[in-house]
Amino acid sequence: MADAYIVGAVRTATGKKKGRLSNLHPVDMGAIVVDELLDRTGIPNDAVDDVIFGVVMQIGSQASNLGRNVSMSSKLDLAVPGTTVDRQCGSSLQAIQFGAQAVMSGTQDVIISGGVEAMSTVEIGSNIRDGLANGRGVPKGERLELQYPGIQFSQFDGAELLAEKYEISRADLDAFGLLSHQRAAAATEKGYFKQEIVPLNIKLEDGSADVHSVDEGIRAGATLEGMQSLNTLREGGVITAGTASQISDGAAAVMIANEKAVAKYDLPVRAKIHSLAVVGSDPVIMLEGPIPATRKVLDKAGWTIDDIDLYEVNEAFGSVPLAWAKALGADPEKLNVNGGAQALGHPLGGTGAKLMTTLVHELERREKRYGLIAICEGGGTANAMIIERMNSVTG
Repeated sequence: MADAYIVGAVRTATGKKKGRLSNLHPVDMGAIVVDELLDRTGIPNDAVDDVIFGVVMQIGSQASNLGRNVSMSSKLDLAVPGTTVDRQCGSSLQAIQFGAQAVMSGTQDVIISGGVEAMSTVEIGSNIRDGLANGRGVPKGERLELQYPGIQFSQFDGAELLAEKYEISRADLDAFGLLSHQRAAAATEKGYFKQEIVPLNIKLEDGSADVHSVDEGIRAGATLEGMQSLNTLREGGVITAGTASQISDGAAAVMIANEKAVAKYDLPVRAKIHSLAVVGSDPVIMLEGPIPATRKVLDKAGWTIDDIDLYEVNEAFGSVPLAWAKALGADPEKLNVNGGAQALGHPLGGTGAKLMTTLVHELERREKRYGLIAICEGGGTANAMIIERMNSVTG
C-alpha cells in the first residue's frame, strides 16, 4: 500500500459572525484556497484526481454539491470532479481521511481535501429549521426515537455533561478560554499564521475594498475577569459564550499525494499521514468521541500519547479538549499551542482542514516530528489522525 503525503496546506483567516467575510460566497472562498494550493505546489491544473470538500449546512449557497462547485470555480481543469462530505464538525478532516485512503490505495494519486462554512450566510441549524417550516421532517426518525425516547440531541447539553463527567469546573473553563485567546493573540503578533493564511480581497459593508488576513475573533485584551462575568448558556451550567467556539466563516484545503505523484510533479513533501481513525460514541454526551478516537489511532500507530509532539483538539467547547487531556493524560503544554476555536473560530465544515493546516505549519516551525488532531462531531462521532513531519519521502 502506498503512503499518503501532505504536499500543501492553506487556510483563510476566519471571519466572525456577520463580519469581514460575510459577503464572500462559500464556493468562492473554497476555490480561493484550492487555487492557492495549485500556485504553491506548481502542479498542473489537470493533475488532481478529485476535490473532496466538507460542509455541514448543505442548503442555499452551500447546496448542490459544493465540492464540485468549488472545483468548477477554481483554476482546476473542468475534468477534475468534486464531491461533498458531511461528518458534521469533522467534515473536512473526514475529507482528508477519504483523500488519504484514495492515494494509499493507488486508485488515485492526487486529491485536494478541504472544507468551508459560511455561517454568516447559512446559519447553523438552517437545514433543520427549513425541514420544520416546510413540512420536510426532522432527522430523528421512529427507530432512533425508540432507542433514545424524548431526547433532543444537543451539543450544548453534551458540553455540560462532558464537564460534569470529567469534573471540569467553571474556573477551569474560564482559565482555558482565556488561554486560547492569549495563545492566538501571541501567535498572530509573532506572525506564526502568516505562511498558512491566504489573504482575501474583500468588500466591506460601505463598499470599500480591503484585504482579510487576520483571524477576526481573537480578543487580544481578554481578561479572566471578563470571562468570569459571562452568563452560562444553561441555567446551573458551566459553559459560557467565552468557553464555546465562535460562529465563523472560513475555508481551508490540503493537497494529498502518493509517492508516484510526488516524484512525477516534484511536489514539496510536508508531512506523512501516519495513521487515522473514526469512531462512534454516545450521542447524548455527543462530544466525548475524540477520546476513543485518539486511543484507536494511537493503538494503530503502536504509540502512547507521550510520543506525540503537538495536539490539535477542536475547542467546540472548552470542556472537549480539557476532558480529552484529562482522560488521556496529555501534556497541556502541547495542546492547541496557538489557541483554538474559542479564539480562532470554528467554521464547521472547514475546521478539520484548518486545524490540519495549522498543525503542519507548527510542526515545521518547531521542528517537531509527530502531530495528532482530533475532532468531536454531531451524532457522537469523532475523527483522529496522526501525521509525521517530513522533509522528503525518505524522512
